[in-house]
Amino acid sequence: MNTQLTPSQWLTRLVQIPSVTPPHAGPRAGVAGEARIAAQLAQWFGELGGEVIVEDAHPNRPNVYGIWRNPNSQRWIGLDVHTDTVGVEQMLGDPFSGEVRDGKVWGRGAVDNKASLAVALTLLQAMQHSGSLPAANLIVAAVADEEMALGGAYVFDAWLRQQGMTLDELLVAEPTQCAPCYGHMGSGRVYFTVQGVSTHTAQPHLGKNAVIGAARIALAMQAEHERLQTLPATPVGKGQLTVVHLIGGRAPNIVPDEAALGVNRRITSDEDAEAVLQGLADLGRATAGLPLSYDIHRPMAAFLQDPASQMVQQFSAWSDERPITVPYCTDAAAYSPDTVRNLLVLGPGSIDQAHGAEEWVEISELERLLAIYRQWWQKL
Repeated sequence: MNTQLTPSQWLTRLVQIPSVTPPHAGPRAGVAGEARIAAQLAQWFGELGGEVIVEDAHPNRPNVYGIWRNPNSQRWIGLDVHTDTVGVEQMLGDPFSGEVRDGKVWGRGAVDNKASLAVALTLLQAMQHSGSLPAANLIVAAVADEEMALGGAYVFDAWLRQQGMTLDELLVAEPTQCAPCYGHMGSGRVYFTVQGVSTHTAQPHLGKNAVIGAARIALAMQAEHERLQTLPATPVGKGQLTVVHLIGGRAPNIVPDEAALGVNRRITSDEDAEAVLQGLADLGRATAGLPLSYDIHRPMAAFLQDPASQMVQQFSAWSDERPITVPYCTDAAAYSPDTVRNLLVLGPGSIDQAHGAEEWVEISELERLLAIYRQWWQKL
């Protein structure tokens, strides 16, 4: 790897490796999952002088950790960048083009979240060419399964604990327009399956309509969302509750005997995630009017750090941006105080450019982040 690549060139390479999270994969996704990009990153990390560790977050969906040690430092800093992307079925044109046009890099993952990884690779390559090392011991964790469950981050957190390693600073890469984010919502999901009794629609009174039971739950959830909007805002905003799907029915002439409903809850910094989701499960059971079962997806707690902390203020100075909070959830929710002392979220571009029919990031944002990383990695 003799030719020094720019951040946009690295990003084009990364975007051109499809890594759609399997639950989002459709006909245009290519080979779903993170295995291909993980293999490429493991090769690049090794070529750039890193120790390379690969472990599965899920079968055939690996995390890759690149480690660069500085024998003169006791400090450890880390970068969490997720390698999975959302689906591409709604995208215009080639979702994996990596095209450079109008001062931007285009394609799925360009802003969420391969931009930060491209910047890290640029700086690692420059350091290798100059024969320099980061001022602290550095670990770059390219983690899987952020878009659905933060699965790779939880596995990385467990790996740090197994190693007896505590990071002094961890930056979670997400699009924040290079502003340091010190807090965000948590997230959780509850899935209900309502049981009814099927019969001919000519005699609906002989059956029990599971879709009606699910609809009662949906209306109760909407009422709960509206109640949440009347509460005072927390540092990360107000709780949000959304019914995200409702499925039921077998045929036009059969009373539905089963219906499935899913809800997504955004959890604030003053709420207990497990208690909140159990409360929603209880609300569904109380309002359906029919037997049901439910599954609570692993809740993700809100993340909140002191905005006056040294790490937040330092990155604010480097980026020339005020500290912010954001409404979405990130890998920051997965890390515990015994593995990470100081934590924030920061990356180039805007979340407005993610998950849509087109995705892009401005090259100027990549350059801004490169300057920030350079100061961070050279900090004594």
